Amino acid sequence: MARLPICGDLKDALLIVLALSASLPFLSAPAYSQQTANAGTSSITTSPKADHEDGFPVTDPLVISKCGACHQPDAKGNLSRISWMRTTPEGWEEAIKRMVRLNGLSLESDDARKILRYLSDEHGLAPEEGRPVEYMAEHRMIDEKIPSADIRRSCAGCHAFGRALSWRRSPDEWKLLENMHIGLFPVAEGVAFQFPPRRPGVAPPAPGADTRPPVDQALDYLTKTAALRSPEWADWNARARTPKLNGRWLVYGSQVGKGRVLGEMNIQFNPSGEVFSTITKLNFVNDGSALTETGLGIVYTGYAWRGRSNVQQRGSRADSPTAIREVMMLSEDQSEMEGRWFWGAYDEFGVDVKLRRAGDAPTVLGADVSSLKTGTADNEIRIYGDHLQDIAANDIDLGPGVSVRKIVSKLTSVITVTADVSKAAVSGKRDVAVRNSIARGAFAVYDKIDYIKVAPQTALAHLGGDPHAKGYCQFEAVAYNNGPDGKANTADDIELGPVTAHWKMEEFVSWYGDDDIQFVGSLDEKTGLFTPALDGPNPQRRFSRNNYGDVWVVATLNSSGSGEPLKARSYLVVAVPQYLRWDQPEVSQ
Repeated sequence: MARLPICGDLKDALLIVLALSASLPFLSAPAYSQQTANAGTSSITTSPKADHEDGFPVTDPLVISKCGACHQPDAKGNLSRISWMRTTPEGWEEAIKRMVRLNGLSLESDDARKILRYLSDEHGLAPEEGRPVEYMAEHRMIDEKIPSADIRRSCAGCHAFGRALSWRRSPDEWKLLENMHIGLFPVAEGVAFQFPPRRPGVAPPAPGADTRPPVDQALDYLTKTAALRSPEWADWNARARTPKLNGRWLVYGSQVGKGRVLGEMNIQFNPSGEVFSTITKLNFVNDGSALTETGLGIVYTGYAWRGRSNVQQRGSRADSPTAIREVMMLSEDQSEMEGRWFWGAYDEFGVDVKLRRAGDAPTVLGADVSSLKTGTADNEIRIYGDHLQDIAANDIDLGPGVSVRKIVSKLTSVITVTADVSKAAVSGKRDVAVRNSIARGAFAVYDKIDYIKVAPQTALAHLGGDPHAKGYCQFEAVAYNNGPDGKANTADDIELGPVTAHWKMEEFVSWYGDDDIQFVGSLDEKTGLFTPALDGPNPQRRFSRNNYGDVWVVATLNSSGSGEPLKARSYLVVAVPQYLRWDQPEVSQ
């Protein structure tokens, strides 16, 4: 899930943990209603919509029959509330669950899936609208960009801002969302929606400052940024096509801490369930491990793949999956898919994947190296793809200053070559071209490593045991070159990819006698995998506190070529388990 920037204080860090504590159940506003008792039963009614903006009519008989009793229809075929909202499959599923949980809706599983499918397809988001908030469905941990501190206060104190941006609503609906929060979560009014009373001696706002309450600023922003109607949605409705995905797809990706992942996915459409059956084989280049999985997937709104696969044989490592959830976006021409496949108790492990439809011509996906140093010779490079068995050395282009010396071996899916890098080669990204197929930015050329960063730069892990599973954290050291301007941390810096580093923890001192490093867990000094400690009171700690805490995770690169070791660190919060969680796994079948 998305997170707020982590502060340098355990108190603030624990507040962030609360903000991260799963998907709180207020993504959309339930229908405002009056509940009346009648012969031992209750019914919920809403008045017809009185919005100045035209809604999107609901035409599906099942949706009308199951939802129309509460969401009343009008003469134009609109259903109150529903016709003035659009969102992702995850958003609609959460809304349906809320209707069941709070308003007594009774649905068979098959009907719920059909309703979810219809609403996602006909009241969803266009690809251009869905892409900026795809990290929500992909369960990525990121530092969100929020327009202002006041909007952050209003929306992101309890949940990720992406939850709000995943919806499109009319102005009236955005206002009703505020009302719903106040009705179901009264504390939001004083804690988040309004400014606290100004303390004595505190200077008044600067001239020209926006003094509106934070909630009004947020509603103004969302009404303009996430309006019900948009050119993108109108355009997508006109040109969306039924996904035709049958066949073999090439998989190319990477997993933090494990490196390159290669494989293929065979997809077949199952008309009876309107789902896709999949068989996937993946190979991890660095350690030679492999896995095979079978699964099902659905494409919502013409582009949003949601899948779930079961692994045939689980590995022994903590990051080995038993089941994998797949979130991807299908390209408009239906030739590529891109997204994240994830697993783990907190979805903390994942592979960033790109899929390309297999064809008859040679296809290049990428290389096994992330970077090559200038002035080096006989660099062995493995180029991955499809139909590569007949490729000659002069068919391969590795970019300016990099020349292929010879082909060492050839298989259908991989060519091994040796290459020289000129001492005068310009530092920067290089494409790998094999005949007419190109993998853009497949590796970098550099003259020296200037600095490293630890990914993720701010991180969250969870204590665990029985019955709550542990939430691990995998770290990775990534090297950088300063780029043309010679300055670090500027826009032209060149990412050189993961490097092998030595790992250790250091104390993040937030109070006198801080001892978190002794109790929060262990960090593998070679792999960078953090394993949290057990959950529960620890008699060895002062006051028998739990094992939570915050520490620095430090990476040291000794072989940077610059003479001095390079160091970088990440801030890690180790929190208690999420004792209550809300999720949307059903969208993945």
